[in-house]
Amino acid sequence: MAPPARLVLPTLAGDPGGALRRSYLRLIALSSTLRHLDEVLAVSLASGHYALDPAPATALLLRYASLRAPHAHLLRLFRAFPRPDRFLRNALLRSLPSLRPHLLFPCPDSFSFAFAATSLASSSCSSHGNGAAAARSLHALAVAAGYAADAFVASALAKLYFKLSRVDDARKVFDAVPSPDTVLWNTLLAGMSGAEALEAFVRMVEAGRVQTDSTTLASILRAAAEVANMAMGRCVHGYGVKCGLAEHEHVVTGLMSLYAKCGDMGCSRYLFERMEDPDLVAYNALISGYSVNGMVEASAELFKELAASGWRPNSSTLVAVIPVYSPFGHELLARCLHGFVVKARLDADALVSTALTTLYCRLNDMESARSMFDAMPEKTMESWNAMISGYAQNGLTEMAVALFQEMQALNVQPNPITISSTLSACAQLGAMSMGKWVHKIIAKEKLELNVYVMTALIDMYAKCGSIAEARSIFDRMDNKNVVSWNAMISGYGLHGQGAEALKLYNTMLDAHILPTSSTFLSVLYACSHGGLVDEGRTVFRLMTNEYRITPGIEHCTCMVDLLGRAGKLKEAFELISEFPKSAIGSGVWGALLGACMVHKDSDLAKLASQKLFELESENAGYYVLLSNLYTSKKRYSEAAVVRQEAKNRKLVKTPGCTLIEIGDKPHVFMAGDRVHPQSEAIYSYLEKLTAKMIEAGYQPVTEAALYDVEEEEKEHMVKVHSEKLAIAFGLLSTEPGTEIRIIKNLRVCLDCHNATKFISKVTQRLIVVRDASRFHHFRDGVCSCGDYW
Repeated sequence: MAPPARLVLPTLAGDPGGALRRSYLRLIALSSTLRHLDEVLAVSLASGHYALDPAPATALLLRYASLRAPHAHLLRLFRAFPRPDRFLRNALLRSLPSLRPHLLFPCPDSFSFAFAATSLASSSCSSHGNGAAAARSLHALAVAAGYAADAFVASALAKLYFKLSRVDDARKVFDAVPSPDTVLWNTLLAGMSGAEALEAFVRMVEAGRVQTDSTTLASILRAAAEVANMAMGRCVHGYGVKCGLAEHEHVVTGLMSLYAKCGDMGCSRYLFERMEDPDLVAYNALISGYSVNGMVEASAELFKELAASGWRPNSSTLVAVIPVYSPFGHELLARCLHGFVVKARLDADALVSTALTTLYCRLNDMESARSMFDAMPEKTMESWNAMISGYAQNGLTEMAVALFQEMQALNVQPNPITISSTLSACAQLGAMSMGKWVHKIIAKEKLELNVYVMTALIDMYAKCGSIAEARSIFDRMDNKNVVSWNAMISGYGLHGQGAEALKLYNTMLDAHILPTSSTFLSVLYACSHGGLVDEGRTVFRLMTNEYRITPGIEHCTCMVDLLGRAGKLKEAFELISEFPKSAIGSGVWGALLGACMVHKDSDLAKLASQKLFELESENAGYYVLLSNLYTSKKRYSEAAVVRQEAKNRKLVKTPGCTLIEIGDKPHVFMAGDRVHPQSEAIYSYLEKLTAKMIEAGYQPVTEAALYDVEEEEKEHMVKVHSEKLAIAFGLLSTEPGTEIRIIKNLRVCLDCHNATKFISKVTQRLIVVRDASRFHHFRDGVCSCGDYW
């Protein structure tokens, strides 16, 4: 009897029509679970077909990847195939989240590098520290393999670099391609910031070698909207009409967004109503436009219309309708939308959660903001930035820095926005050591070419007391923008170096940089704190007459402060009547009251304080200023009336405190503070130091102390102010000759200012003090402010 015939499935040679291959491919396509795929794989392996036919093997690998199979499983599938071809390698490269260079060779093509770049860009690796290193490695391999000039590869690499916020690297990729095609140009335009994208688009059109498409116009309209460049937007609109692309739905939506961002909701609505059948994207654009322009009610009504029309709102709809731009007065709407988000199960969506986090931050509801942030299943870079900047903007600088440190501990790579927000927090806190640590991260992540990061670094060093380091960074910058110039000018003003600020301002004009409202504010501030009255008047006239900039509250406050500090109280008072009504606020009258305090004009002070009590009746500081003025002129009964009024209103003066960093550790002191572990040594040292100061000619200034206590008690009260305690601790804790830096949350008092001059003289130390107004550099018994602050 003959043995039974063995079942042999046909090989490729025995399957000329490809019936078996088609069967496998069809089964793979129909598989909807990993279990289904496992069954197909088992049959393929048992029959011996898997190792023979690369087409089903490639399809299997891609299908496993789409169903989120473990990456180790994908690698096992690949290794089980004896002779993987280029297609199978590319399929694996497309599916793995990390770069494995050996998979590119021995036969890479343009798809190999493009798939690897796309996979890296879409993976979580791109938001961690190893993303940049992997991108550079892949780029180097592409160059070595001769694909640097390939537009397809370059487009994928540029997208990857843009995802990693490495704009300059993306530009280098673009520049290496001699004849960039439309796709590569579109990648560049989509990844660049607004102004840079507009410049690139102009170059693209002028070159005339590449045909634009609807994606090109949609990208450039987004860029024009980003910088609110209505003129450029209208040009693009006309260009779109000429090219026959203006009716494309993506272009129309881009135009709607542009006009909305530029405040022309009429045009935006007109374009929307011209659409025969507006889709969800169009609705979202118009809803967002209303929100951006503060038309919250119109935005909410359109949201209701959208829901009633049968469209299901998506995450973009919710992000558009959440009143992030005009949160105040719409707290109830915010809570209702939050409820809708939860009900629609969109609370896990990163975009929606980030929008709600931002909203709560702007409402100063940091508890709700942090709750939203912590509940996010996967935190995006935008969510980290929203929370860190929220803390910084609400004055919770220590929490902002702590969250940045947590981000670093989790190995999440910061982007320029993260770095800028953290540096802002360091600047507010005066945390020089923390700022230097962030500076090291900037160098490590190669962000020195980012103008916004470097500008934030200038601001941090200036506000932490190192104006020389700030200038050094400014001078090394190749791509300064007007904000960079403003930051440096403002830094000089903060340090009382008015002449340097004016010199830099004139250099800026010579470089044909157009000054902004903020530029003039920085220059006026510098003139005010430098006693440069004539120069300040000239700058103010130039701003209003030549540059046609309407002065705001801050400019007017600076001018009153400038004249008031110089003792020109009458001129300052008369100038107030010439200001636009919208520019006369509490800052203007506060500056006048402060000048009256310095020059002891109680009559004008009374008038200014009356205006202030009408505008800000709950601000205890104004009552204290007026009371101190009356006390200094021995008008005790009037001082008592002012203090009693403050008591009746239950107003509490902000307590003064001073911070000093020793090493990396901050120490905070309050007046009369004895909670510090070294209090006994500090007070003992301060007694000895005061004796030396008195020998050198120091006399306590007690005129601002309470009028109803004995003179000896007044001297004790001013002796234990927080500034003196912090300086004494700094002298005790550092080596002779070391610079002492302290930060006071209020304006330094007259006695502490006088005392610090003597301390710098008897100890031969440089003492840098930052108070609520400016910096003071004390050296050899002299202050940089010239007693003018």
